[in-house]
Amino acid sequence: MKRPRSKRRGGIGRHAEELLWLASGLAESCCRVEDRFWEEHLAVAVDKALAHDDEDTLNTALDQAFSRGGLIYDQLADTLESRTESPVIPDDEHDIVFIAAPVLAWSRFRIPARTLPAATLANLRVHLLAHVFAQNVRLSLADFLFSPDQLPQGYCDTAHFATQLGRAALDSEDLRIDTDGMPETSQFLSDTRYILAAAAVPRGHAVFRWQESDGNRAEALAQWRAQGGVCLNPLLPGCALELVLPESYFAACRTVDKISRAYSVRASVAFLVTSLDVPVINLRAIIAPFWDEQIEEYRIGFTLPNSDNVVHGVVWPLLGMEDETVDVPAEIEAVLRECGVGIVKTLEHHFPLEYCDDCGAPLYPSPEGEAIHAEMPETEAEHMPQHLH
Repeated sequence: MKRPRSKRRGGIGRHAEELLWLASGLAESCCRVEDRFWEEHLAVAVDKALAHDDEDTLNTALDQAFSRGGLIYDQLADTLESRTESPVIPDDEHDIVFIAAPVLAWSRFRIPARTLPAATLANLRVHLLAHVFAQNVRLSLADFLFSPDQLPQGYCDTAHFATQLGRAALDSEDLRIDTDGMPETSQFLSDTRYILAAAAVPRGHAVFRWQESDGNRAEALAQWRAQGGVCLNPLLPGCALELVLPESYFAACRTVDKISRAYSVRASVAFLVTSLDVPVINLRAIIAPFWDEQIEEYRIGFTLPNSDNVVHGVVWPLLGMEDETVDVPAEIEAVLRECGVGIVKTLEHHFPLEYCDDCGAPLYPSPEGEAIHAEMPETEAEHMPQHLH
């Protein structure tokens, strides 16, 4: 007689349990041969969940893996990301990589998220193939400059989008994006825009220029900033731009999340100096930690000379393993000093993670140790986006 199944541990579902078992096996593997066994079986299980749009199973498995600690979470997350951004096209002998090329921008005006004209796509293709990608790469570009609100949501949607772009890359064709129903873009003083692409290369060949013997990342980035910036500047009028090195999708998103924090601070200082006609040495910045159940972020409030009113603020979110033991205030102060800000004050008080009840904007620390609303002088506030980073 078949024995009744015992209740599954934690009630998380059979497929999530399978993912955890495979990730645990990979985390505890003792040799490369065993690694390959676990990797292949974990990849099959992840592909199955992605193909069935089973986002809940993937997220449940990730949550459980994180709570168990050790290397289980890292192994599962790495496999999930790699299978999401490198879809396998049946009966084809190419490797596909889903690519993001982030563009940091700041402006007193609206930062566009817009369709990319055919001429711009053609120029971007030329420069990407010349400076970023290796020989034999076939490329597909999405014909839209995405805001963070418009990126694919979740692993399953991302995998489907990567597959669409990958199929187009095999034919070296660009992908037209239907903008009907696309989410609205939140407006910030500084923000990120994304060029999305897919690279197809014969299996086992180099994907990026820096994988070739005569290439390197620094040169690729320098050329991309110079040539890509010329292509994009006309599409983002009134914006200051900084192009980030194109990489695989998740790696590029993590990179831009990290570097955009300092970029937002620099953009804010430049904005205040030019908008309020105040010498940078006269600006004062107040840094303070903001907590929920644990520290979530630091916020920086800016004031003018001889005033305790916060005229502008910046959020510096904590990423990855950063917590209160990491000297984030010193990093923020270094950026502010580099910009020339004359007075920098760090508060030790634990502020609650509060927002304005009326508009939802974050509250920022004042020199008096209070969390208050940032308010630009009326003549400048009329021209500003509603929310500011």
